[in-house]
Amino acid sequence: MEIAPGIHQLKVPIPNNPLGNLNCYLVKGTDGWFMIDTGWYTPDAYEALKSGLKALGLTTTDIASMIITHVHPDHFGLAGRIKHSSPKTRLIMHRWEADLIESRYIKFAELREKWDPLLMRHGVPLDEIESLKSASMPTLQYVITTMSDDTVYGGEIISTGMYDLEVIWTPGHSPGHICLYEPKNQMLFSGDHVLPTISPNVSYNAQSGDNPLGDYIGALHKVQNLPITKVLPAHEHIFTDLRGRIDQIIEHHAARKQEMLRVIAREHHHAYYIASQVTWSLPGLIWNQFPPMHRRMAVSETVAHLESMRWEGTAIRITTDGVITYRAA
Repeated sequence: MEIAPGIHQLKVPIPNNPLGNLNCYLVKGTDGWFMIDTGWYTPDAYEALKSGLKALGLTTTDIASMIITHVHPDHFGLAGRIKHSSPKTRLIMHRWEADLIESRYIKFAELREKWDPLLMRHGVPLDEIESLKSASMPTLQYVITTMSDDTVYGGEIISTGMYDLEVIWTPGHSPGHICLYEPKNQMLFSGDHVLPTISPNVSYNAQSGDNPLGDYIGALHKVQNLPITKVLPAHEHIFTDLRGRIDQIIEHHAARKQEMLRVIAREHHHAYYIASQVTWSLPGLIWNQFPPMHRRMAVSETVAHLESMRWEGTAIRITTDGVITYRAA
């Protein structure tokens, strides 16, 4: 789909996943094309990407640069495969995301073990620790690893020769998540930062920093007042009302905090218990039926909310015998 002259969207399938597709964007340049996010690696996904390029009369060797909004598998996984077929293609991402590649996809055993103390501190039962800490391991098969060639910090202008893309650092969903703003057409390539109907997961973990939800809300405010005609997200569909959608996301997180405050209004509880008492978008399943990955995401997202509330002064953190609990301030 052509969005503007020289700007196209390709759908890269994400098999067996409710997201369905990754929206890969191609931006024409004077010396080649710029690809924003790649999809994750499966043979079918790679063939779909090549077919999309072929429909435009392109191959992977026409890609001058890949810009990765963040290194989650569905955005970064095909980057290594593209580099294998096109070694001259350069890979660009935020410095913080570049620093995560080795620990997540190469020497990942150390990071995996860091889940043990974190999960135990937040009340996860011992018999669930192993399944929760290993829950993301299957996604490794969807990433062909490669390292970045160039890194950004936010504020840079990536010029294709036809379009200027302003790099906006938007941490929260991932520490080095970036969006790209194209001022000529007033378009925002939003990655996972702002999606039209889904609220992206914001989790507290060993690499998230001490207040990822606070970082995320701050980054929403950063882009809220940009003059926008179209938002080009990494999933779902293109939309126009950036400010209204950001208001909805902020209201969602405020409501989630209020729900948690009701749980800890009279006594303190650990995050695992609090997570089991709030509502999640898994219809038909009770807490004990959640798959390990969903349960881990729920606990780590709950901690992110509780830590945000702690910094805001609405919740108090208590540590007793190595276990962290929270109560309303």
